[in-house]
Amino acid sequence: MRIKIAPSLLSADFSCLADDIKKVEAAGADMLHIDVMDGHFVPNITIGPVVVAAIRKVTKLPLDVHLMIENPYKYVDSFLDAGSDMITVHIETISRSKINNQKTKLMKKGVRLGVSLNPATPFKKIEPVLGMVDFILVMSVNPGFGGQAFISSVLPKIKQIRKNFSGDIAVDGGINEKTGRLVIDAGANILAAGSYIFKSNNYKEAIRRLRQCRA
Repeated sequence: MRIKIAPSLLSADFSCLADDIKKVEAAGADMLHIDVMDGHFVPNITIGPVVVAAIRKVTKLPLDVHLMIENPYKYVDSFLDAGSDMITVHIETISRSKINNQKTKLMKKGVRLGVSLNPATPFKKIEPVLGMVDFILVMSVNPGFGGQAFISSVLPKIKQIRKNFSGDIAVDGGINEKTGRLVIDAGANILAAGSYIFKSNNYKEAIRRLRQCRA
């Protein structure tokens, strides 16, 4: 599968966010990963639909909006109206029936649905919904803050997901050349990378290295 790179805007410079977005777009990013945090499901607060709508105005890249919030089904419509192309909900926060309902709604709008799971959440938790979603997002850090170290214990889980799921598998947290190679070998094909890209001196080179870090 083609390796796709999703710069995570949590690590961008929010004082010049539009410029950073344009730079990673020019550097070859495949999509933008946008972390939405509510201060409840994760111990941090980030952005809401208004900012996503502003981001939509400055880029044509697909927007993967990652809802790290307690009640995602209450806010999906707002993020759809803001211009999201992909919506990711956490299996820890939403039931199988609500995922199925969201899938039906998003399909009508041409928006892809993903489900995410935290490092400590086992594969069996998402197994019942694999047929309802377009992609899986595996968290390789405990969500809430950027710049954390990669948790290698998620690698067997990625392998298990790949054995049972033919769609896109994304990994988010502590991604760099070394860990990128590990998750690709395990079966992932989308790398959500924040600090590695936005803290580099050359976005294009950072993205190129990630895309080519297959062992």
